[in-house]
Amino acid sequence: MVDRVQEQLESIYRLDRRFEVADFVVQDATVARELGATGRADEELLVLEEKGELEVALYFAPALLERLRALESASGAVLVDGEMDAYCRLAEGVSHFLYLAWAAHHGRTVTLLELETQAEVDKFALCVLHKWNDTARSWAGELHSRLFERVSYLPGLNPDERHRYEEANRLSAAYCQRLIRHVAERRMDRLLAELRYSYRLGAEAKLRYLARAA
Repeated sequence: MVDRVQEQLESIYRLDRRFEVADFVVQDATVARELGATGRADEELLVLEEKGELEVALYFAPALLERLRALESASGAVLVDGEMDAYCRLAEGVSHFLYLAWAAHHGRTVTLLELETQAEVDKFALCVLHKWNDTARSWAGELHSRLFERVSYLPGLNPDERHRYEEANRLSAAYCQRLIRHVAERRMDRLLAELRYSYRLGAEAKLRYLARAA
């Protein structure tokens, strides 16, 4: 499933493959904690930067991957209908990895807020495209509500962490609301062009662009 999500995101954003994300996945919670995981979530991107070099691992809890295993060969629509929560958690981790790798390759720094915001956009894009059919407009509206309105946050977050997640939700909600018009018009070409443009914006310019009202 990690390979599948990587391929889908690379296709959406026209990214060259430089790494196999699955090669960096850690499932042992003890090992993950030794690498810096907080242990609060079943998905965490683990990053160590030393002397200009990045060391990266991606933790997924075994129970999370097990929930998705039975649907590995299912269609995207069946996957989203059956295990949307688990699928989005996995997609978030892959999104973090790919965006960090892309930024590093282009010699750019990236903030935690950018990572979180991009992951929210990526989850919306993936789930919308999995159900690109005659009911896509109504599905996009339902999806927007589920991802950005009916949300809760992990207990134990410190104030800075809570603010970052809330801000990522606000920014991505505003942007994805704008994307819905392309879904309503059945213009996948415009949807993909917009996603690819915003992906390549950097730092403050990206966050300002995403925050614009629909």
